[in-house]
Amino acid sequence: MRKKVDERIRTLIENGVKTRHRSMFVIVGDKYRDQILNLHYMLNKAAIKSRPTVLWCYKDKLELSSHKKKRAKEVKRYMQRGILDPEKADAFSLFLESGGLTYCLYKDSERVLGNTFGMCILQDFEALTPNLLARTIETVEGGGLILLLLKSLKSLTSLYTMVMDVHDRFRTESHSEATGRFNERFLLSLASCKSCLVMDDELNILPISSHIKSISPVPVKEDSEGLSEAERDLKDLKVQLSEDFPVGPLIKKCCTLDQGKAVITFIDAILDKTLCNTIALLAARGRGKSAALGLAISGAVAAGYSNIYVTAPSPENLKTLFEFFCKGFNVLEYKEHIDYDVVKSTNPEFKKATVRINIYKQHRQTIQYILPHENEKLSQVELLVVDEAAAIPLPVVKSLLGPYLVFLSSTVNGYEGTGRSLSLKLIHQLEERSQVTSNSEGHVSGRLFKKIELNESIRYASGDPIESWLNSLLCLDVANYIPNINRLPPPGECDLYYVNRDTLFSYHKDSELFLQRMMALYVASHYKNSPNDLQLMADAPAHHLFVLLGPVDDSKNKLPDILCVIQICLEGKISRKSVMRSLSDGHQPFGDQIPWKFCEQFQDPVFPSLSGARIVRIATHPSAMRLGYGSIAVQLLTRYFEGQLTPISEAEVENDEDIPQVRVTEAAQKASLLEENIKPRSNLPPLLVHLRDRKPEKLHYLGVSFGLTLDLLRFWRRHKFLPFYIGQIPNAVTGEHTCMILKPLNNDDIDASGSDELGFFGPFYKDFKQRFSRFLAYSFRDMEYKLAMSILDPKINFNDGEPESSSTSNRFLKSLNEIFSPHDMKRLEAYTNNLADYHMILDMVPALSHSYFQEKLPVSVSYAQASVLLCIGLQHRDITYIEGQMKLERQQILSLFIKVMKKFHKYIYAVASKEIESALPRLKDVALEPHSISLEDDPNDAAKKEEIRADDIKQKESGKRQNGNRSSKSNKKQKH
Repeated sequence: MRKKVDERIRTLIENGVKTRHRSMFVIVGDKYRDQILNLHYMLNKAAIKSRPTVLWCYKDKLELSSHKKKRAKEVKRYMQRGILDPEKADAFSLFLESGGLTYCLYKDSERVLGNTFGMCILQDFEALTPNLLARTIETVEGGGLILLLLKSLKSLTSLYTMVMDVHDRFRTESHSEATGRFNERFLLSLASCKSCLVMDDELNILPISSHIKSISPVPVKEDSEGLSEAERDLKDLKVQLSEDFPVGPLIKKCCTLDQGKAVITFIDAILDKTLCNTIALLAARGRGKSAALGLAISGAVAAGYSNIYVTAPSPENLKTLFEFFCKGFNVLEYKEHIDYDVVKSTNPEFKKATVRINIYKQHRQTIQYILPHENEKLSQVELLVVDEAAAIPLPVVKSLLGPYLVFLSSTVNGYEGTGRSLSLKLIHQLEERSQVTSNSEGHVSGRLFKKIELNESIRYASGDPIESWLNSLLCLDVANYIPNINRLPPPGECDLYYVNRDTLFSYHKDSELFLQRMMALYVASHYKNSPNDLQLMADAPAHHLFVLLGPVDDSKNKLPDILCVIQICLEGKISRKSVMRSLSDGHQPFGDQIPWKFCEQFQDPVFPSLSGARIVRIATHPSAMRLGYGSIAVQLLTRYFEGQLTPISEAEVENDEDIPQVRVTEAAQKASLLEENIKPRSNLPPLLVHLRDRKPEKLHYLGVSFGLTLDLLRFWRRHKFLPFYIGQIPNAVTGEHTCMILKPLNNDDIDASGSDELGFFGPFYKDFKQRFSRFLAYSFRDMEYKLAMSILDPKINFNDGEPESSSTSNRFLKSLNEIFSPHDMKRLEAYTNNLADYHMILDMVPALSHSYFQEKLPVSVSYAQASVLLCIGLQHRDITYIEGQMKLERQQILSLFIKVMKKFHKYIYAVASKEIESALPRLKDVALEPHSISLEDDPNDAAKKEEIRADDIKQKESGKRQNGNRSSKSNKKQKH
């Protein structure tokens, strides 16, 4: 039966083609296959150019196979079962066989990045994540369609309770029920998108919003050649610069006016050849940043630059950059294999990405990829290009700057590795220095800085409604949501509030603004963010949110300023059976990071049964950093979980979980799809709850996992968090080691032996310090000494006035006798008396260092002396290395070292001097006494002794003769 298509559908598609804006259709029902054909036909008819290409994304199984012979067998089987109309099957098979279709599994969606399609089909809604949603939608060009396929639903609100595949990763043993808050907000946001229609599988439009009641055609402003105003300006610019080299040929490859101006700025800086010059290119995704950098590098080669280095989090991120570099070379008439060679990586992790280009046309020139933390390789660089700088930590980017030309590219909002810490901190600092330089008179000093921003998208026209909807849904464009704070209250006047996630993700106007501000702090404070973080915040059952606010004025009807956001994850309460199974299998389930890592490191089956909380993120307002707000937030959170903020009367109130949840599907079940009214929920609980009004969970510890830096470790140490694990393999991008720290909370459930303030954590922390000090000679040999000292936190001053117990001295003495011989101690004494070189005792230093850092050698030393001892004794470093690390002269280092050795020798000698002396081998003493015979009698005495000896000899000889005569007589008798 033929049916007239709703005119609004055709009008929406034609409007998108005219304005180069994308359109989105959500199809609900199992017979969506027929409507894909109809919508593709309408798009093909509206578009002037060739047949639109299609990207079909799915989880693991297509309705019909993409293989031709398999598809024919499936069609035949479906016909025999009577579930497929032959006419429709033929039409759909013709659509599949007509070409232009690209099939992609969701898990392989990274490979479609950088490609462009006219239509994108997304099936298997339960497998979608925010990352996948953004990644696939961004491949659609202007005028194209996005089709989201949903299976038959009784009501759209049943999406709220749909179990998503990603929920499996959110569940833990003690928190197993995930809530679909993200799906609820996603569905409500569709009503606000003016280029989105929700339909059933018969193309009946569902009334989810008022703006779809009437969709009228839009006029487009074009000139006689069919060009828009921006396209006309770009064409004029290309004509104007056509005779200039090398910018003339290169600008022909630019797609937008913004991109063309960026390439011109880069080429001007290259031809100027000014050292200490930095140009930052900032834009959202899809604006052509990497392409502009690639064209600029080809211009730098044409200008004669010899050593060009390119860095990014991974060489795979540079695919577009090197692609446009080669396109630039083609227009500059460079021939591959004749004028240049491309070198691919042999590292399997880099998937044959380009890592080097050698050029021979003019002279030897090189373009080399380096990892971000390999800044020591930049000694001969002339041009450094940093792509995706927002995904690299700020200290690493700072270390890359030097006396050479630097191009920075940063994604300020988007869906992969986005972060504003680069643009908010580093670029702000570079701008300030550049202003100081330009205002100062005389010679130029410091770095010159220039910032470029790209606003016009390449794939679609500006003002695209789908882009606005996606940015709002996934909190991508949150740069404008960081409000200026007029007054910063004292930290002591601030309070910590619990954020109700049901209300936060309800899509109410005020809740939405508060959510955008929270995400803005995340993006501003962290170098790497992902849209998947939003779904984790919304749906994960173990996650909770807290915000630090100043004094709230109830008379002013406005949202308070957020000073700090804390996201925590409840962990632990794991059964002993699960722990023993994990230890025997060597496999750790998702979630519960700290319990499983603690159990693995110490092989302790008891700790995972304890309950704790891991601080996932802590983000402070950019204008309120280093003012104590983060510290007061951590202090209030600790006091809250220790029960110090909740009154005794409130502690007996039933938990919030016992309050019946608001059911969102009950009302919807009474209405059909065509009558259902989608709107935000009413009767929601308050968005913010003061901590004194909420019962805290009973916890035994708080923990944090982070990339190890000196500043972060010192921050957490101030709040008495101590490390128990540091990963031995550093992160490939940041060069940082993973660090996990812990703070025991006051809890009566655990019986900790002794009076140690660390409680049950004391023995484990001691074991960690011993292991870490041993690893300093191996995995952590290159660690900065300040960081290693902060981790070990040695006791430097032992002058507490407390006499050392004899048992401690005896234990140390016993261990000393097992390690050192008496000869070793004599060499140490000789060195401390300046009678031997320090090389004579280097074999003793590691053992002495381990004893000192384990507090077995209670000797007071200075921080500098302890640092020298750590570098020589634990890291086995030579004096030359320590000179570079500590910025001291060689003689100063040796002076610090001998002072430590003198203190050690003095202590050891006082404890063990008697034992050492008794153990040394000694020569026998000879007593000198006068002879008993006088000098005059001595010759007579000697004569008498000689006479006696002569008489003895005569007697012996006569005895021998007599024996001989007797033997001869006996022989004669025997003969006879």
